Amino acid sequence: MGELQSVVKERRSAMKFQEDVTISKEELSQIFAMNKHVPSAFNLQHTHYVVLTTPEEKAKAYEASGQYKVQTASAVIIVLGDMMAYKHVGRINEGMLSLGMMSQIEYDLETRSVTEMYESKGPVFQREEAIRNASLSAMQLMLIAKDMGWDTCPMIGYDEARIASLLELPANLVPVMMITLGKMDESKMRPRGYRKPVDEFVTWNSIQ
Repeated sequence: MGELQSVVKERRSAMKFQEDVTISKEELSQIFAMNKHVPSAFNLQHTHYVVLTTPEEKAKAYEASGQYKVQTASAVIIVLGDMMAYKHVGRINEGMLSLGMMSQIEYDLETRSVTEMYESKGPVFQREEAIRNASLSAMQLMLIAKDMGWDTCPMIGYDEARIASLLELPANLVPVMMITLGKMDESKMRPRGYRKPVDEFVTWNSIQ
């Protein structure tokens, strides 16, 4: 079995973390540096992360979630999606233009077509895109963390308005999920839950 398959099978959502385990900013930065290779629509890189590591900041996140694991985690990561990411398409492609990887015509067409698509589809689509792309990024982040010896738990059990207030979020950023990261307390690890057989969630060439 390949290394990726092992990581996928070994990754578990940590229900409880070992207390007083710290993770350095350098190691967190390594995780995020690897995660920047995640795909995103039109390479817009919709995801923004806020990392909480101090007891004071984690306590605020606990108030918004009421989940004990937030207090014992080494870091609490707030995953945000940028609904206005498409407005940065020109800046993101400037490097390709200057290196000759894109012609001026291609650059102008890409900027115009991406902008027109997002604006024509409206705010619901923009929000869905922010959540969709941030979710892709968050899943890869958890796999990278596991590969580097850290356990995680993705969470949706929090008060979105309180998180937005806590972080003083601008209107373009939507909270997507909260990820707790640390070393799992395996004394509280339950057996893996039921997983559907492939034939229950995959159909071939039809929905039937």
